[in-house]
Amino acid sequence: MTRRDALLMALLLPTKAVAQRRETPLAEPTPMLDRPRRIIISLAEGDPARANAVFSNIINIQAFYGQDFVEIMLVAYGPGVRHLIAAESQVAERVESLQAYDIAFVACGATLDSLGLGPEALLPGVAVVQNGLPEIVERTLMGWVHLRP
Repeated sequence: MTRRDALLMALLLPTKAVAQRRETPLAEPTPMLDRPRRIIISLAEGDPARANAVFSNIINIQAFYGQDFVEIMLVAYGPGVRHLIAAESQVAERVESLQAYDIAFVACGATLDSLGLGPEALLPGVAVVQNGLPEIVERTLMGWVHLRP
């Protein structure tokens, strides 16, 4: 093998590896219209770049399963609630865009209380629960998968 051939093979190997990407098998029971995957995602950081990264993960998850076969809820608590406060959010347009694709947004009521705010301070369509972490615990016990990307 010539040096040129070796170099050419080295350049082609990554392309070949990508072409052989393994499919992700779906566990039983597979998601269906009446039995979607249920995923709860937590967001506790106040950095807009972090929120945007989490939102990108949400888009990827929904694209993988298909909008009709996955139910996604984002629960924000602590500094993460700031992304859902209308007067403060730097990611309001992304939240609104994800809501249009049936992504649910939930704010921690305990965090809002500590900030001296009520539900009216939130972006339109954002729900409030008494406490974000117990919401995640209870949903997990109901069969939801908890992700913290």
